[in-house]
Amino acid sequence: MAKDNNIQVTGNLTDNFRGYAVLLRKIKHRVLIAQQRAIYAANEEMLRMYWDVGEMLQQSQDADGWGKKTLQRLAVDLKNDYTDIKGFSVRNMQYMMQFFNEYNQELTMVKVATAPITKSLISQLENNPESITKSLVSQIGEYNFTLPVKHLDWTHNLVLIKQVKNIRARYWYMVQSITNHWTTRYLQEAIKLDDYGKHGALANNFTETLPAPEAGDVKSMLKDPYIFDMLTFTEQYNERDVEIGLVNHVEKFLVEMGAGFAFMGRQYHIEVSGDDYYIDILMYNAFLHRYLVIELKDTEFMPEYIGKLNFYCSAVDDILCREGDNRTIGLLLCKSKDRIKAEYALCDIQKPIGISDYELGQALPKDFRGSLPTIEEIEKELETK
Repeated sequence: MAKDNNIQVTGNLTDNFRGYAVLLRKIKHRVLIAQQRAIYAANEEMLRMYWDVGEMLQQSQDADGWGKKTLQRLAVDLKNDYTDIKGFSVRNMQYMMQFFNEYNQELTMVKVATAPITKSLISQLENNPESITKSLVSQIGEYNFTLPVKHLDWTHNLVLIKQVKNIRARYWYMVQSITNHWTTRYLQEAIKLDDYGKHGALANNFTETLPAPEAGDVKSMLKDPYIFDMLTFTEQYNERDVEIGLVNHVEKFLVEMGAGFAFMGRQYHIEVSGDDYYIDILMYNAFLHRYLVIELKDTEFMPEYIGKLNFYCSAVDDILCREGDNRTIGLLLCKSKDRIKAEYALCDIQKPIGISDYELGQALPKDFRGSLPTIEEIEKELETK
């Protein structure tokens, strides 16, 4: 009987309390926040431990001059004492020392070696004080910002320490990894493709057409140039050939475009006032919640290209966008562009549009490829010498 009463009470509460679903969602959201904070706190504590261990190892090595065998012994002893912890391999302890030498104790700044004051430096200061001052100022400016080291896991930090020596580039990759949820593998691919070097160079009107936070997000999303090295053409080609090639290599195409992009279609059909139009490539970015209309051209930039792209952006905003979607972005990809012409063309355009170059892979001409020696010919040549 008591069991039936409980069922009845629960049923009455669910039926009568209209705000129950909202309340449940709020509580679950708060639990999720607590779980995420616990994960972040645990990650930060592990990074601090690795930094402290790296300091102990570095100071001990400086004092006693031991070599790799000491690390091997430590790895065995620590593994015996902490069977569930796998982070104390010889290689990882070497990385801990590198981690200690790279960052300060707060894990927010790169350590900058301070040069001792020598007679040579005093002489330089007396003879040319301005050059020394400029050098110091540039050094301060180079490192005068906080790095979000603690917000990345150990493997992301290792990739950045080993592969990205430019600190501003490292900062950029850190921010992208956090905001776009990059995996370690994706981060490595982005570094390999030099995503940092490609961002921020494209001609655009985002500052004039988008709110400040959105403009910054979109700028960081797009590149100049795009490298489509999966495509090679020995003969003449047109934009349709490039479109088909990108679709055939859609996985590599998405990697080059960046995190969060989904491929919506090639020659995407829209109808405006009874007429048919076809967008070269339509994409959607799940992180920024906006469509990206891509127009491909097999020529250098021409101002009239902007009008068509502006038209497509307006149509997509009106026809495809739903509640929660942000304004559509246009991206014009050309073989090359004159930046001044591009900026003039964008001056009074109301839709957010970027203009970028693209580069294809280099293919050997057929006649040149045929003149290359075969593997058998090379081996035969080597045997005779």
